[in-house]
Amino acid sequence: MSKYDRVYNFSAGPAVLPEEVLKEAADEMLDYKGCGMSVMEMSHRSKMFQQIIDEAEQDIRDLMNIPDNYKVLFLQGGASQQFAAVPMNLKKNGKAAYIITGQWAKKAAAEAEKFLEVKRVASSADKTFSYIPDCSDLDIDDDVDYVYICENNTIYGTKYHELPNTKGHTLVADVSSCFLSEPVDVTKYGVIYGGVQKNVGPAGVVIAIIREDLIPEEVDSTVPTMLAWKTQADAGSLYNTPPCYGIYICGKVFKWIKKMGGLEAMKKHNEEKAKILYDFLDNSKLFKGTVVPKDRSLMNVPFVTGNEELDAKFVAEAKAAGLENLKGHRTVGGMRASIYNAMPIEGVKALVEFMEKFEKENA
Repeated sequence: MSKYDRVYNFSAGPAVLPEEVLKEAADEMLDYKGCGMSVMEMSHRSKMFQQIIDEAEQDIRDLMNIPDNYKVLFLQGGASQQFAAVPMNLKKNGKAAYIITGQWAKKAAAEAEKFLEVKRVASSADKTFSYIPDCSDLDIDDDVDYVYICENNTIYGTKYHELPNTKGHTLVADVSSCFLSEPVDVTKYGVIYGGVQKNVGPAGVVIAIIREDLIPEEVDSTVPTMLAWKTQADAGSLYNTPPCYGIYICGKVFKWIKKMGGLEAMKKHNEEKAKILYDFLDNSKLFKGTVVPKDRSLMNVPFVTGNEELDAKFVAEAKAAGLENLKGHRTVGGMRASIYNAMPIEGVKALVEFMEKFEKENA
């Protein structure tokens, strides 16, 4: 643990942020760069805030190699609001293909059904979403407006390591829980979006990266102004007051990732951490992972003992040992360790050491 007596926080989101970023923000809390006020108090129309949002956009563009023909929008309303915004903005033929690999894809599909016809072209519900279905040759109608995935499944701990063959259709991906965790080829997607509260910043900001030709000039008259992507694209994310402080922290996290060596370095760091935990799970007699090995997430690692009482005992004792938020999602049970970018390798080692000790004591 650090000198601040901070716990190792394995929460799925809001989640751990880099200590360096938190310290910087604390230092600037009362007086940002000599302006005599906090970013929290600053007008979003000020030159100073314009500089903050411009820098944040440039840094994420650098990190992800975002082409010039993609807009980067800093939005509000969570990924859940984009569940509606996506069909509202992309609807042409009134049909979309959804691949269901967990709760969030399921919810997104249900929301989209309010606006268009949804074809569920693949699902892993048959085995409690413990794998990613084969998406190499899906039965996708020619006239669908887009193909939708949730790329990393926070609850079930699965990840697409290969993107679906969309048969030439626009790919839309919710990347909330794997944002900036590894290099990404933005050109393979039409839309990438995610809530930042897992891997990028504090709750309250959504980042959407949208290819310009997919931002419609006109949407149905029933679409709320704030849900039309063009509204914020034309206004540089400043149509209304944005989540200023959240964007400022995201900007600091982008700079921290750059300093760490960018997304290649992040992937290496994340693979190293995940390997420590998965190797232990694969050799443990008490604990076992719940996901098919080839589809495992580097970010979210669910595991169980097979005994609910023992699971509860583990979570309680782990908490007492400074390992917080390990209780699994109610739909899976057991435990889940979310080991996002900012989780230090020491945190994962501390968790594995505790698991070893617990296993010996409860054999």
